[in-house]
Amino acid sequence: MRTLIGWSVGAACATVIVTGLSALPAPAQETKSDRREIRQDTREIRGDRKEIARDTKEVRGDYKDVRASRQQLREAYKSGDPAAIKAARENYQKTRGTLRGDAKDRRQDVRDLHQDKQDRREDVRDLHEDQRQVRARQTK
Repeated sequence: MRTLIGWSVGAACATVIVTGLSALPAPAQETKSDRREIRQDTREIRGDRKEIARDTKEVRGDYKDVRASRQQLREAYKSGDPAAIKAARENYQKTRGTLRGDAKDRRQDVRDLHQDKQDRREDVRDLHEDQRQVRARQTK
């Protein structure tokens, strides 16, 4: 009875080992997919940098608009016209809101860039680790 159990357990273990090894991706496939992921991350980083540059231009333009609306508000106060003051205040609030929104978008794009850079670093580490494993398998 013990022999029968021993043989069946041994056969089950061998089946699991063979199945597990065949389920693992080939080393060449791993490095290929890692390289593909690195290229994708690089594309995302370039896109994020372009978005940040666009957002920076928008923020700079918004700063100019805020300065102009602030000057318009000062002039309205000097004139003493209530309708002009009200219109200048509304314009000033609107330009400040636009500036805040664009600055928020830029901050989010910077966060995305940092995350994409981190993902790329991890993918490069994975690639190097896979290459080390392939070399180790070849030397055995």
